This record gives sequence, structure tokens and C-alpha cells, in this order.
Amino acid sequence: MNKINTRLFYMVLFLMIISCKKPYYPSIVSSAKSYLVVEGIVNSGNDSTFIRLSRTIQLSTGIGSSIERGAAVSIDNDGGTSFKLTEVAPGTYATGPLSLNNTQKYRLNIKTSDGQNYQSDEMGVKETPPIDSIGYKIKSNGIQIYVNTHDANNNTRYYRWDYEETWRFHSKYRSLYFSDGKEIIRRTAADDVYTCFNNNTSKSILITSTTKLSQDVVASFPLADVDGSSLKLNDRYSILVKQYSLTKQAYDFWENLRKNTEQLGSIFDAQPSEIAGNIHNMSNPTELVIGFIEVGTVQSKRIYINRTDLPRWITNYPAECEIDSSYLKNEYGVDEVANTLIQKFALPIDTISVNKTVLGYSQTQFVCGDCTLSGKKKKPAFWE
Repeated sequence: MNKINTRLFYMVLFLMIISCKKPYYPSIVSSAKSYLVVEGIVNSGNDSTFIRLSRTIQLSTGIGSSIERGAAVSIDNDGGTSFKLTEVAPGTYATGPLSLNNTQKYRLNIKTSDGQNYQSDEMGVKETPPIDSIGYKIKSNGIQIYVNTHDANNNTRYYRWDYEETWRFHSKYRSLYFSDGKEIIRRTAADDVYTCFNNNTSKSILITSTTKLSQDVVASFPLADVDGSSLKLNDRYSILVKQYSLTKQAYDFWENLRKNTEQLGSIFDAQPSEIAGNIHNMSNPTELVIGFIEVGTVQSKRIYINRTDLPRWITNYPAECEIDSSYLKNEYGVDEVANTLIQKFALPIDTISVNKTVLGYSQTQFVCGDCTLSGKKKKPAFWE
């Protein structure tokens, strides 16, 4: 009897818990506030400086941000010199190599099209040590890219990386023919769709600190995992890694941002917190501005990985591709599939012939024979 009563008690309790659940709609969904987002680094070396400006928008729109166009952006030093940036693309402002003076301090100035003035804190120039090497190791499901670096003077201690991936790949089958809607035509070199390129940029926040180590050394820090069935490893893969030296304040900003964006979702993760950087609205200091601008050199290194360098199992083609056949009506009386089926529903690969008489064409799915559905034919200028 006691067991029955106990079961009934838990059943009633369970039903009460379910019935007490109510949907929670956070107030930020309907908030009309739009915060300025500033991304980039003032590059004091031989490369150009790019600053990207955008605005946060309501979560209910389903869009992450909106571009901030028409701003006046400059980099000013404490000696009165100003370097103006030009809007080279919507929301992207740039200037050529600056070769800044290490003895001076600099700040970023932004005047938006609505007349609001934003400034970063003054910052000294921070030197970034070179990247020692980039390598990869084989995993059960692909490869992992990692980076090695160090500072012999033990002055860096805080590091950040981002990267750009580029890969050359082939379609599963080489299509020697195409249809113009009326007839099937043999491809020329200009029509070839066998070899293409594609690219991607890092999305994760990649930071680490060596403050707990006796030496300022970073060994085999993981940057990216590449799945073994991905087109990235189909033929030749390249990754360009950029390395940044951070101040303690910048590191704390990126760590807070990482926790807010990558470690939320369970009751054991850190709770969301305000992500404040070093940029301020000069007429409204309480306004939240998202971003942390630093001044310093950027180090970079690129490696290439060929398919032949990897185990055979790691380079499978990701799509399920098959070859079929379509036959044309001809003097042999074969009439299995009409020519229009090839033109509309399949990509011709090669001819099927007997005694030099074309009976039809071997064919495959478009995605398996046309690489331009997954990339572009133009080879990047840096490609080796």
C-alpha cells in the first residue's frame, strides 16, 4: 500500500511540475536598442588596417547585425597626427600600412552618420612574436590543425588567432559534355567544371594564456578540426593563420565574449554577462559598445596539405554519387530514355558508343559532376 501511495505522490508531483511550466520571453527580444559593434586591429606593421562597423539588432528579426555605413573613422596619436580610413566596402574601413611609432600611443576615433562620436582608450604598440610552425595530426574523423609559438623575452603571455581556409577540390566525375537546352555539346577548356576552389574563415574565438607557465611557450594549440569526408581534403587544403598579441584587458574581453557565445546552453555553464570593451560613446559613457581595439603587429603563416599526404580513408567524397546511362533513339532501335531527360535532370559525362556510333551518354547528378555548385573556378592569387 505504501508503495502505491509513493508512486501516486510522485505522479501527482510530476504533473504539477509540468503544469507549472510557462514560456519565458526575455525582454531583449523586444528591445529597440542597437549597439555599435567594432571589429579589427590597428596594424602597426606592413599590412593594411581594416575596421568593421555594424549594429546589433533585435533577436526576433533572425539577423545577427546590420552594417554601419557612412562613418568617419581615423586613428590618432598623442602627438597630433591623424590617419584617416576609407570605407572600402559597406561597413568596412581601411587604410594602408601605417608603420606606427612604438614610443607613441594611439586611439581609434569613429563618428557615425547620426553624429555620435566614439573613441577607444589610448593604447601603446604591442609587438607580436612570429609563429614558429603550423602542423596537423590525424584524428579518428579527420585532421586537427594546431599552432606553435613562443616569446623568448616572456613579454607576450596572451595570444589570439584567427584563420582563413582555402581548398582546391574536384567534382566526383569529369563531365565532358553539357546541354544548351537543345543539344548536347562537348566542353572546351573554358567550360570545364572539374576543378574549383572554395574558402572559409574562422568562427570560434581562439585565445590562450601562458601566465601559469615558467616560459612564454604555446605548444600544439588546436585551431581547427577538418572532417575527413569534407571537400576541404578532396585535393589540396591551405590554411593562413594570423597571430595577435593581447594585453591582459583584451584577453579578458575575448574570454568573456567566448564564454557568452560558446559556453551557454546548460545549467553548468557560465551565466551571460555584459560584454564591454575599450570603446566609448563620448557623449553617453553608459552606452554599451561591443569591441576591443588594440594596436600592434600581426604575424601570419600559411601551410598546404595535399590529399596524398593523408591516409586514404580520410579523403572520401562527401556526396553519394552514381553513374547512370541515358540512351538515344538511333539506328539500333534503342529508345530507353529521351534526350530531354539528360538536358533537364542529369549531367552528361561521356558518350556511350558502338562502332563510333553514339547510342547515348553516361550521366550523374549535377552536384557530382559540376564543381561550381560548391565553389568557384578562379584560382586565388596566392595559390601555389
